[in-house]
Amino acid sequence: MSQKAAFTEKKFVVTLIFVTSLFLMWGVLHSMSDILNKHFQTVLNISIGDSGLIQFSVFGAYFVMSIPAGLFMKKYGYKPGVILGLLLFAAGLFLFVPAANAASFTFFRIALFIVGCGMATLETVAHPFAASLGDQRSSDLRVNFAQTFNAVGTIIGPLIGGFFLLGGDTVKNTDLTSVKTLYVSIGIVVLLIAVAFVFLKIPALTDPHEVVHSDDPEAVNVDVAPQKPLIQHSHFVWACAAQFFNVAAQAGTWAFFINYGTNVMHFSDTKAAYFFSLFMVMMLVGRIVGTSLMTVIAPNKLLATFAAGSIVMCLIVAQHLGWTSYIALLMINFFFSIMFPTIFSLGLKNLGANTQKASSFIAMGVVGGAFFPYIMGQVANHNVAQAYYMPIICYVVIFLFGFKFYKVKTAKA
Repeated sequence: MSQKAAFTEKKFVVTLIFVTSLFLMWGVLHSMSDILNKHFQTVLNISIGDSGLIQFSVFGAYFVMSIPAGLFMKKYGYKPGVILGLLLFAAGLFLFVPAANAASFTFFRIALFIVGCGMATLETVAHPFAASLGDQRSSDLRVNFAQTFNAVGTIIGPLIGGFFLLGGDTVKNTDLTSVKTLYVSIGIVVLLIAVAFVFLKIPALTDPHEVVHSDDPEAVNVDVAPQKPLIQHSHFVWACAAQFFNVAAQAGTWAFFINYGTNVMHFSDTKAAYFFSLFMVMMLVGRIVGTSLMTVIAPNKLLATFAAGSIVMCLIVAQHLGWTSYIALLMINFFFSIMFPTIFSLGLKNLGANTQKASSFIAMGVVGGAFFPYIMGQVANHNVAQAYYMPIICYVVIFLFGFKFYKVKTAKA
């Protein structure tokens, strides 16, 4: 009987802590961009539908930057990739100053695009980085562990954004000064993290995706399959599709959460923003529960189960049933919790030297979040509740991946 794979090794603990901090950081910024949707609707006088272009700017950057980031990582390594991502991240945040001075939605979208390039670089690097800090058999646990702190970041983001951008003060509601102060402050923090990474000493890594456990009876489950083009790895192709629809559903659900609170539940902007933090708490709870369950339930089965739960919740949300629908809306984030990291880690299985390239393509699937909020926003302009029918098709694709198409097909002798 084979020995259970360890979560990580002692020599990787400090590195794993630093990598995990990246997940927390972009969680803060991702969720704050959804606060910007509502703030810009008020301050810049844009429609609910047009505010979805914020997500187009952020997630569209993933389509542009994921492949270059993957190539950069493959050539220079994980650490330089992280530093590049942090520098791009900070540059975009500092551009909020001239954008606010010009009170230009277009300028803000350019700044957000550069922030998105930083996020795309970090996500492309951080997922395989976390996966590489130990045995491949425990990579699902490590990535989900790191993503748990991403969920913590998404709780902090709405609290910060709600206080600085949607507070009751008239200036906060009608002026962009708070936007400048907030994003420049975060930019300084990001630069400090970049400096810390410069001095971080990372132990030599042996990519677990390329290790052959010849003395392990279960080696067939973890050894590298004979090299073939990525397009011929069906589980990888399905992972790219599943990630596209996963982030599409996430971006749309998050983008109009506050509008659901104000338009359907008749909350104030501030109250809706604070419920958005509770929404993110549900994702954190889902990550904790999901990561625990993953020790006894196969990751793919848990993914399919959570996708089915999301479909049911979307149906209830769209019915406009008051608090029943609102609680279902909160529950969507519980079920969403494990999807991104689980799809990522399942898609990287047994890809050997192609792992880093594959990471770029799966990260590029995040571009789904660029298009879906705008399309969903056009429905939300007329009926916010019924707009939540739209993510169902996304969760069907994810269910199919977890139920059947996650399987790694080994090459025939």
